[in-house]
Amino acid sequence: MKVVGLVSGGKDSCYVMMKCIEYGHEIVALANLLPADDLVDELDSYMYQTVGHQMVVSYAKCMGVPLFRRRIQGSTKKHSLNYSATPGDEVEDLFILLKEVKQQIPSITAVTSGAIASDYQRLRVESVCSRLGLISLAYLWRQDQSLLLRQMIDSRIQAIIVKVAAIGLDPKKHLGKDIAEMESYLHKLKGLYGINVCGEGGEYETLTLDCPLFKNARLVLDEFEIKLHSLDSIAPVGVLHPLVFRLESKMENQSLNGPDDDVKEVLGDDKKLFEVECQIANVPSDLVQIVENKLQISKTRKANTFSISCWLQESCGTSADLQEDLTSVLMKIESQLLKQGFSWENVVYIHLYLADMEKFAVANEIYVRFITQDKCRFGVPSRSTIELPLCNVGLGNAYIEVLVANDQSKRVLHVQSLSCWAPSCIGPYSQATLHKEILHMAGQLGLDPPTMSMKSGGPAVELEQALKNSEAVANYFNCSISTTTFLFVVYCSTTTTQLDRIAVQERHEFILKQMRSSSINQNVREVLEPVFLYILVPDLPKSAAVEVKPMIYANNDDDMEETTDPAPQDVSCLFNHESWHQFCYQKCVVDGKLCTTVVSITKELATMISPDSTKEMDKIAKFCIAIMDRILLENHFGWTDVMTLRIYYPTRLELSHASLSSTFSRAFDEFVAVTDRIIGGGDPLISFIPVIGAGKSAISMDDVLTCELLAKRS
Repeated sequence: MKVVGLVSGGKDSCYVMMKCIEYGHEIVALANLLPADDLVDELDSYMYQTVGHQMVVSYAKCMGVPLFRRRIQGSTKKHSLNYSATPGDEVEDLFILLKEVKQQIPSITAVTSGAIASDYQRLRVESVCSRLGLISLAYLWRQDQSLLLRQMIDSRIQAIIVKVAAIGLDPKKHLGKDIAEMESYLHKLKGLYGINVCGEGGEYETLTLDCPLFKNARLVLDEFEIKLHSLDSIAPVGVLHPLVFRLESKMENQSLNGPDDDVKEVLGDDKKLFEVECQIANVPSDLVQIVENKLQISKTRKANTFSISCWLQESCGTSADLQEDLTSVLMKIESQLLKQGFSWENVVYIHLYLADMEKFAVANEIYVRFITQDKCRFGVPSRSTIELPLCNVGLGNAYIEVLVANDQSKRVLHVQSLSCWAPSCIGPYSQATLHKEILHMAGQLGLDPPTMSMKSGGPAVELEQALKNSEAVANYFNCSISTTTFLFVVYCSTTTTQLDRIAVQERHEFILKQMRSSSINQNVREVLEPVFLYILVPDLPKSAAVEVKPMIYANNDDDMEETTDPAPQDVSCLFNHESWHQFCYQKCVVDGKLCTTVVSITKELATMISPDSTKEMDKIAKFCIAIMDRILLENHFGWTDVMTLRIYYPTRLELSHASLSSTFSRAFDEFVAVTDRIIGGGDPLISFIPVIGAGKSAISMDDVLTCELLAKRS
């Protein structure tokens, strides 16, 4: 990609450009924001470093690329973490600057920034990039700062300290010192006071005088003065103000004199250029009328978290247009949310099922007409996208499940920048959403984060990378997939062979064991035994072989505790308890908090449940309900606690979605009549998911039916 580098003059903005080149990209321009007054060294800004801006003008000659500069006219208007376009805000200066760069160099597709730990800065750069259709490259994001500082020094970055504002840092002693000189002292301060060794907490700022990027010349600072901004006895604040500096050529017979022709000042009025980008789903009214009678919807009735599923009950032969089907489904869900006083900002998680993964790009275009960052003040929902054989069971081209929270307590992680941390989510879906102690993680592929390319080496290698990516996301929330995951759903594409799937399961078990050993060494006291569910589907995004979707109990209060099974009791009048029933299910229970179970009905068990094949599915449905009911009651949960219930059924059964739905509806009616159990105003929401195969093992995904239930105490 051709890239514009955001430069402040600091070590981080230079090192991230070096990483960018390392990953095969090309820096073709630089962009810098500076104070409106040349005599001002520093602005009161959480966004921009401006100390040393007098020397940044020389970077164009040092690197041999044009430098675009804009004087900051705005100030901090929007203080919240998430940012949306705001007139008069200093972020709009960055928008105007990059918009001009893109207009003058249309081939530019990406922007670098040196963000390491600041969500505030990263989210604002990502917001501007999103509006301009650019990709944010943040290769330093969430990297270990001690390692980063050492890597910068080893990479021959010569950077001096130009601002100090932390205990232990003295303006008179430390301003003008090189980071290599200061490294050991910075680590000492980290041990004493917990400072960030890369200065990410504002402890200090740097100015790069030389680095491998500077092919033509290096900067030499001959004279400077120290300006004290605060005489605080504990943490005085001071800045270095350059007085005399020059360029020193790295090439013989090269003249560095002359005007700065490669420095371009970007003007423009914020009020005139400011635009609020909004996308409205324009749907023909006749389309709405055509599909309205074909839309099917169901929802749970749980108090604080509920689910909505929506699909079209029709064959794909009568509706071969994904655009129409997905638009209709999203409109229906949006109307249901509005009826209950909610909107997309209340949605925690979305399962997007498509009939054809080759139309993934079209699906995203429709998706972003409804779900945008502007509509989701608390963060966009996490999402997984899977291809399902929808047409084989009489459904339309799109099927959606949404999990909705009736409060505003969700915490969203949405990183759109390319980094070395974990795969980016470029678009209105996030890596993970935490709500009511459950971390709902987006489906993770085996993508190499900095390149966003699929790991080569086969499905097991993809699986290993997907787990690494999952762990990086979990770590952000102070969790680990090895100790607090209660459910692993692993989707396998039909491109995988049985040998591939065996390798996937073995690698999965091995990696979790390794991670757990490390966690035990770190004195992690409690470890959940997760439930595993493997699902065979036609295709996955980016033609991936596997996709991992962990669900994590993210309670960091160290009171996690698994229940022990009480004495067996006959809790259901539909089926007497038999010893072989225990082979039908896996479960994971956190005492008084949540209960998840996967009930797997294999061909052998189906024969035991119903020797009479003519009534097989009726009896299997009743049996599944009885087993789930037993697990709920034994662990002191009820059907009113159920958040989600999915029934996975293979298309080889040649059952229609409607007939299976009717079968389970009758089974629940009989269950309520016999047990007088309270369901919660009607049948619980059941999402019937057509698949190629499913099971608790990747080796044999040939269940007749698989149930996935999650209950959580309000």
